[in-house]
Order: sequence, then C-alpha cells, then structure tokens
Amino acid sequence: MEILALPTEVRILHPETTLGKIYLDWMPQPGNHIDLDGKTYVILERRHRYQLRRGKYNLFTILVYVQLAPENLEKSFVNGRWIIGDGSCKYNAGSEIIRCAVNPQGPCEGCRFWEE
Repeated sequence: MEILALPTEVRILHPETTLGKIYLDWMPQPGNHIDLDGKTYVILERRHRYQLRRGKYNLFTILVYVQLAPENLEKSFVNGRWIIGDGSCKYNAGSEIIRCAVNPQGPCEGCRFWEE
C-alpha cells in the first residue's frame, strides 16, 4: 500500500494546543519522533480522521498528540526496535515511551534499582 503525503495535525496535550500542520509520507507511530520548528517531539497517540467520498470512507487527515522529547535520551536496540533506557535492566519497560516503573525519569546509569 502506497502512503501519500497526508496532512498531519500535531498537538501537545498539556495545555492542549495545536503546534502546526505538516505533511508526512510515512505513518507516524507512538514512540516515533517528529521535528517541528527546531524541536523534537515524541508521538504519544495517533488518531485518524476519515471522510466519506463516493460511498466509502477514505483516510483524510491524521492527528498526533506529542510531548517534548528529552535531549539526552538513553536508548537501546532490543529485538529489532529502539526502547528507552538500558534494555538489559530487569525493570526496563521495553517501551518507546516509558523507561521503567521504578525510575521513569532516569537515568539508568547509577540507578540504585538497576538489576541485570
């Protein structure tokens, strides 16, 4: 399936404001990063908006909710995808969005809860 450049509205959650509209030629997923106006944001949620044309619904626009990405983000490549934090730690969530339950803000280096 070929993805055409779809209009994508970028919103931040708190306070809920629209940061702008961009055209993406790829399907944004939660955990992906978007650069907008010189800042990097992490996608938290994606919503689709459809329009009825000629008796069928077509994808019309995409709405993504984002948050500002931390500048010094630790990442690990585990099982073919990037996750936040040290992937060898027992408490790592294995997620692109949250690091772990015991120390979600990080860093992993020097954490007193770190276990292999």
